[in-house]
Amino acid sequence: MNPTPVVIVTGASRGLGAAVARWLATSGAGVTLVARSEAKLTAVANDLARMDAKPLVCAMDVADYDACRRAVGHTMDCFGRIDALVNNAGIIQPVATIADTDPESWRRNLEVNLLGPFNMTRAALSHLREYQGRIVNVSSGAATLALEHLSAYCAAKAALNHFTRVLAAEETTLTAVTVRPGVVNTDMQSYLRGEGGAAMPAEQADYYRQLKENHQLEPPEIPARSIAWLALYAPQEFSGQFLNYDDYRISDAALKAFGSSLA
Repeated sequence: MNPTPVVIVTGASRGLGAAVARWLATSGAGVTLVARSEAKLTAVANDLARMDAKPLVCAMDVADYDACRRAVGHTMDCFGRIDALVNNAGIIQPVATIADTDPESWRRNLEVNLLGPFNMTRAALSHLREYQGRIVNVSSGAATLALEHLSAYCAAKAALNHFTRVLAAEETTLTAVTVRPGVVNTDMQSYLRGEGGAAMPAEQADYYRQLKENHQLEPPEIPARSIAWLALYAPQEFSGQFLNYDDYRISDAALKAFGSSLA
């Protein structure tokens, strides 16, 4: 009998991260839920409990390395192993030109979007090595685009992609990938249509509003299914790559593994 795989998911209190955790729970995996809001994590954990899962809740900030170490320690105490890490926690703020951006806000973006994945990876690395584990870093199309007013987010995601390439080169027994989840119907998109949009030129703000109005936003469950599959099954030859959630090699395999519905 194969042991139950254990996956740490950051940014698991809502949206994409919560959906990843739900797909993992349907497969019987053990899941550690990481985010700053304990109340929201508990709500997700209660949802997973209705699926007969017993997730671990760790309310913490991924920008804090000591907190990441504690989350890894709690996971080991609870489950006894770590097979995969999904670094999904992320923020898009600040939305401003480089000339007008508050330096502390710019730094905070990198602390969450880049240092967070480093911190969690560094903290979990020895345990992941033991099981030839997988690291899935959630990136963005912004990693390869010059999006005005989003310099911190673009820079952080580009750096995350290259961090993953270096990680794959150094840790050859692991499988480390970045994934583009597409344009997803989450709170981040809501922010870009509202408060964030107010800081952008009208044409750029209208683009984000039209994505919603034209039904072009992907439900979180769809890219989350691909991410959950990568966490459990990504082949080693994928290591170091920046992958699209709808790459047929991933999406078709994820559909076959998990089915079409979380219900």
